[in-house]
Amino acid sequence: MRKWLPLFAACLGTLMLLIDVTIVNVALPDIALDLGTGLSGLQWVVDGYALALAALLLVLGSLADRVGAKPTYLAGLVVFALASLACGLAQSAGVLVAARAVQGVGGAAMFATTLSLLHATYTGRDRGVAFGAWGAVSGAAAGTGVVLGGVLTDLLSWRWIFLVNLPIAVLAIALSALVFPASRRHSGRGVDVAGMVAFAVAATALTYGIIRAGEHGWDDTRALLAVAVGVLAVVGFAVIESRSAAPMFPLALLRNREFVATLLAAAGLSFAAFAASPFLSLWLQQPLGLTPLRAGLALLPLAATSFVVSGVFGRFLHDLAPKWTIGGGLVVIGAGASALTVVDTDSSWSALVLGFVIIGVGVGLMAPPLVSVGMAAVPPQQSGTAAGAVNTARQLGLALGVAVLGTVFRSTAGDGPRIPLPDFVNGLDAAVAVAGGTGIVLGLAAFALFHRHTRAVDAARVDDPAELDVPSTSRTGR
Repeated sequence: MRKWLPLFAACLGTLMLLIDVTIVNVALPDIALDLGTGLSGLQWVVDGYALALAALLLVLGSLADRVGAKPTYLAGLVVFALASLACGLAQSAGVLVAARAVQGVGGAAMFATTLSLLHATYTGRDRGVAFGAWGAVSGAAAGTGVVLGGVLTDLLSWRWIFLVNLPIAVLAIALSALVFPASRRHSGRGVDVAGMVAFAVAATALTYGIIRAGEHGWDDTRALLAVAVGVLAVVGFAVIESRSAAPMFPLALLRNREFVATLLAAAGLSFAAFAASPFLSLWLQQPLGLTPLRAGLALLPLAATSFVVSGVFGRFLHDLAPKWTIGGGLVVIGAGASALTVVDTDSSWSALVLGFVIIGVGVGLMAPPLVSVGMAAVPPQQSGTAAGAVNTARQLGLALGVAVLGTVFRSTAGDGPRIPLPDFVNGLDAAVAVAGGTGIVLGLAAFALFHRHTRAVDAARVDDPAELDVPSTSRTGR
């Protein structure tokens, strides 16, 4: 069994970083009460982590090529552990948000290198087993996060959703240092620091501007200034990438309509399926009075359904045309999110079940082939970059989705620690309606763009990381 210790170490790290995307959702009411923060602060608790993942995933993959995947992964574990400690000890919302962002830095380093380490460790059939087991752990993370968050918040406190990472991280660090082989280095590859900075500024400024506008209105000077800075940073990023000798994202990829469709679908998946979760969690715990654990269990049908669908049908999905699995799957997600608008002032948690099951079916259909489709859409030497870009789009879709839906929610329901139930329900229905509409529109756009692309398996057969443009970039879905 010693040969599976590297897989165990990789799964520990992956489980931590992906659980922390969702584990905070059921703890948000307790965090707000303890730290005295409002909806904007809670949005940043979620978005600080997602933004750091989105901004740094590609560039840390490039950095790992220079210094090696193993030291990058170990450094990511250390940073993640220290940031988790800071989150657990935070005495203000500002400190918590900052620590969450640092957590995202560590998570990005881990996410960008995990599969490269497994690829270097295993060969033949063992490699397939390792990738399959790792994928199963990744798929289970969302459901595990909401339930574990509820258990820890109920029995201990919200601080333990972060402190629980410490013993897991120590074990993962010790195992990883011992069992992973030394990594190859590619000294000729550059690190696109300027591109990373421009992308990070663009994502952060746009997210801040949207959240600020939701709180103070679209005539607020700081909100408009932030959006303007974000737009200028997007233009700057395009200029930098067009002139860089080693861009973190070659702009020529955007001329590929199938790849563009994959990016839109990846962002739409996180936006439509998961961005409303923080507001649904608030509804379950504040107006309905559910405990964090019961709220986590109420959110579980989405993750459970997607896990079952992807597990039962996942091996067949790569052979279907992506317009059906990805475009069609996103339309199903949008329909499921739209079904959540049945919530009214007399509803119980059970009103969410049908919508969550429909969303879960859509996620289960589109998530397994998503990265493979992105990789198959580009030349083999750019497959690694494509995989990293798809994962980046997913995290960016979540961050912007939480910001946009928070603005929609607040504009309808108002703000404050105690929103009247009718206003809360109106705000929630407006938010999930926007999520559903966005999913349907982007799903139909992806369906139309995938007119020639017929299979997802081609890129999945790339076996040698040396063939990839960004060897250490993770080729995962979530």
